[in-house]
Amino acid sequence: MNDYEILLMLDPELPEERGDEVVARVRERVESDGGTWDGHEPWGRRRLAYEIAHKAEGVYHLLLFTAAPETLEEVSRVLKITDGVMRHLAVRRVAGSRPGAPPPYEAPGSDDSVGERGYASANTRSHSEEE
Repeated sequence: MNDYEILLMLDPELPEERGDEVVARVRERVESDGGTWDGHEPWGRRRLAYEIAHKAEGVYHLLLFTAAPETLEEVSRVLKITDGVMRHLAVRRVAGSRPGAPPPYEAPGSDDSVGERGYASANTRSHSEEE
């Protein structure tokens, strides 16, 4: 038995009940094969770096469990053919690591203390002075 985590990205247009059903099916498979369910962290709706199937957002879930490698293979196979699952990534959990959601995305320039105009006025040296 190994510790695994699956990062699951669901279609943002998928009803919430259907998303909960996908997570419940993974849990049922893990537990029926003798594994243990360690947790589920819903990360929520997040903007994608690039569009997937003309969608700019995805709904993320982190699934944590302990199972045999064969169980992980079966769960991955089922997730590949499940409608509403845009992507999934299964990895072995490192002992002692604490999973957590990454911080929410902030648009560039929303937090700059200098800003573009401030940088231009602060940069007063010319290239000839630097040489």
